[in-house]
Amino acid sequence: MKFAGLFLAAALAACASTPDAPRRTSAEIDAFARAAMAGTGAKGLAIAVVEDGRVVHVGAYGDRNAKGDPLTPDTIMYGASLTKAAFGYVVMQLVEERKLDLDASIATYLPRPLTSYGDAQTEDAYARWSDLAGDERWRKLTPRILLNHASGFSNFGFLEPDGKLRFHFDPGARYAYSGDGLMLLQFVIEKGLGLDLQAEMQRRVFGPLAMTNTSLIWRPDFAANLADGWKEDGSVEPHDERSRVRAAGSMDTTIADMAKLAAGYVSGAGLSPAGRAELARPMLPITTRSQFPSLQPEVPADARIPGLAAGLGVVVFDGPQGRGFYKGGHNDSTGNTWVCVERGKRCLVILANDVRAEAAFPAIVRFVLGETGAPWGWEYGELKMWAPAP
Repeated sequence: MKFAGLFLAAALAACASTPDAPRRTSAEIDAFARAAMAGTGAKGLAIAVVEDGRVVHVGAYGDRNAKGDPLTPDTIMYGASLTKAAFGYVVMQLVEERKLDLDASIATYLPRPLTSYGDAQTEDAYARWSDLAGDERWRKLTPRILLNHASGFSNFGFLEPDGKLRFHFDPGARYAYSGDGLMLLQFVIEKGLGLDLQAEMQRRVFGPLAMTNTSLIWRPDFAANLADGWKEDGSVEPHDERSRVRAAGSMDTTIADMAKLAAGYVSGAGLSPAGRAELARPMLPITTRSQFPSLQPEVPADARIPGLAAGLGVVVFDGPQGRGFYKGGHNDSTGNTWVCVERGKRCLVILANDVRAEAAFPAIVRFVLGETGAPWGWEYGELKMWAPAP
C-alpha cells in the first residue's frame, strides 16, 4: 500500500527515546493511547503489554460501533493477518510432534497431486490449485517456504489479471507476501494430515491459553460485544461474520485474548526452547523496499534493511535492543500490530477497529517498548505518521 505523506523517521523524531525505555505505568499508556486517538481521529483502539513473558497491561479505548457503545478488553475485534502468526505457532507444535517436517515437500503429505484439486468449493481448497497444472514447481513447496512467504505466488490468485494462481519465481527464492501460500499450508494440514485447523487451534493454543473469545470462524455469541470498523474516509464498515476458517486471516479475537497469546508465544508455551526459537529465527532475507505491493522488484543489497528476514509467519528484525519480531494486520477498516523484543520477553499488541490508528502505531510502540528497530517504513510505505507534540 502507498500513502502520500512525511518520511517515517522525521515523523517519529519528536518521540525518540533511549533503547531501554522505562517501563510505562498503565496510566501513562492510557494517556498516550488517548492522545494518539485524538491525533489521528481514530474511534477505537486497544493495547496489551507483555513484560518478562507476563501480561502487565490490557486497555481498550473509544467506541466499538457508530452508536457509541464502548470498546472493552472483551470486545470481539478482527485479528486480520495476526492469524498468520498464530497459525505458525500451531504449525511449529505439529513439527515438534513429527506430524510435519518444515523442509519436506508438500507432496509428501497430500494423498494425490496438488494440481488434481481443482474446484475451490467442492474440494474446500480455498484456491484452484489446478491452475498450477503443468508447472511441477509446486513439488518444491515446503511448510517453511510457505510460512516464509516465499511460495512464488502473488498475495491471492484471484487478484491476478486472469484470476489464476501462478508462480512468479521459484519457490524459496525470495520473500513476497502471499495469503495463498498460508492457505495452501492449511490445505495440506487438513487434506494431508486429516486435521481440522479450527479444532487444532482451539486444542493447542486458544484452549490452553484461556483465549475464550477467539475463533477462526464466526461464533453467534460474538454478536453481543462486537466491534465494527472505521475506514480512512470515516465511514463505518460492519464486522464480517466469517464463515470459513482461513489461516491467512479469519481470526476474531479480543485484546484480552491477544495479550494471552503474545505472552504464551514469547514464552514458548507448548514448545521446546528450540521450537520457540525457530518461530522467530531469521530464515530468508527480505529484499524489497516495502512489503506491498508483494511482487515488487528486489532492491540492491546496499538499499536493503540489514537484519530484516522472514520467520515462520512473522517478520524478524535486528534493532538497538537486539533481536525482535513482529506481525501486522490490515484491511480497509482494521489496523493491527504485534511487536516483540526477545530480550526481556517484551511485547506490545495493538488492535484498532479504525484503520486511521495505524498512523500512530510506531509512536505507541516506541513509547511503550522504546526504540525497537521495527521496520515501519517497510511495513507502511509512505503513510503519514502521527507523533506527539514535543
